[in-house]
Amino acid sequence: MKKLVLSLVLGVVCAVTCMAQQAKVLSLREQAVVQDRWLKERCQTLLPELMRKEGIDMWLIIAREYNEDPVLRTMLPATWLSARRTTMLLVYDPGKDKALEFLACARYDVGEVFKKAWDPEKEPDQWKRLAELIAERDPQRIAINTSVNYGHADGLSAFHNQKLREALPPKYEKRLVSGEKLAVNWLEVRTPAELTVYEQICRIAHDIIAEGLSETVIQPGITTTDDVVWFYREKVRALGLESWFHPTCDVQRADPKGNEQNRSFAQRPDAAIIQPGDLVHIDFGIKYLGLNTDTQQNAYVLKPGESAPPRYLLEAYQKGLRLMDILTGEYRSGRSGNEILAATISKAKGEGLNPQIYSHPIGYHGHGAGPAIGMWDMQSGVPGTGDYPILPNTAYAIELNNKVFLPEWNKEVRIMLEQNAVFDGEKTHYADNRQKILYLIPRPKSNFGE
Repeated sequence: MKKLVLSLVLGVVCAVTCMAQQAKVLSLREQAVVQDRWLKERCQTLLPELMRKEGIDMWLIIAREYNEDPVLRTMLPATWLSARRTTMLLVYDPGKDKALEFLACARYDVGEVFKKAWDPEKEPDQWKRLAELIAERDPQRIAINTSVNYGHADGLSAFHNQKLREALPPKYEKRLVSGEKLAVNWLEVRTPAELTVYEQICRIAHDIIAEGLSETVIQPGITTTDDVVWFYREKVRALGLESWFHPTCDVQRADPKGNEQNRSFAQRPDAAIIQPGDLVHIDFGIKYLGLNTDTQQNAYVLKPGESAPPRYLLEAYQKGLRLMDILTGEYRSGRSGNEILAATISKAKGEGLNPQIYSHPIGYHGHGAGPAIGMWDMQSGVPGTGDYPILPNTAYAIELNNKVFLPEWNKEVRIMLEQNAVFDGEKTHYADNRQKILYLIPRPKSNFGE
């Protein structure tokens, strides 16, 4: 037990050190330079591969101001915070290993990538000009963003779908196809440059969580879970970052009378005053440089005289980590989310675990496009999105819990864990690693020589 306590203390010291050396958050101007460079690189290197994989000759992305297609938002320059009037982007593949053509049926260039291809003085009708651009290139398969399974890939409004079909000659209207797979691939696949920085983005998120799960923020007997939630919201704003969802903070504690029940994931937890002996859980995510994080971590509030959590709580936490290992060990390129879910649950139950899996892709969106690996209320598979295959160079929120009955607490607890991970096609690794030990509140002031 002494070795375990020493390991915990060393881990806490490391966490505090990392928090003091928090990765730099770039200014908005610096962020814009990086994001525009990434967009240009993605369009030149990633998009040709994705279009040819799906057999798409032309991709149309059309949206109007304040009703932006989710894909369009990822193709706008960093200084464009929304579409302008009706924004029409065309990506055309001339084939034979030629470079893609990027056009904007607009009055002006859309950033450095999409070049102006409409002069209203010569042709006042924007839709007629769009039809001309299409006819001039004669594409055989024209992808539009309509999708049954993914809101991310269903950004073409009903009105614009109708206008497009009215503007096109019948032979080109017949060539319109759903761009679901192309849109999902574009949103989920990350470039090497993005993956390098994603490690740092996750580190920033981890450092913020570590600060919140410390005596800097939490004073047992006084601080409420809502206080912690709002600390995170204000901290994110102060650093110049964005929150993509309102954080959650909740506690689990001993229940001698057996009156408590686990809350449903369909509702937020009630506010509670954090007390010694509590297991504190946080669900937190940021958006930075256009990419999202989604992380759940835990802390134990020491009782007077304690220097480490009870052994039974540490053992329960290790079972949660084991469940994560089982899940990431089932990742295979081309395997569907539902296949990974079934294999994970089967193996976990075979080891005596009590799993609940609800992992998801992450990237441009927190709940990203790509294969769903369970949902908290769908443990037998997720129709549609769960049938989508795992691809290399994609990121996931490894989100799950394992339920353990603690006789000492007279109740079942959920060890709720979530960590962002990257699948490179062969193996899965955690971005900026994962929480392997519980944070301690307060941090122990132990003599390492004892």
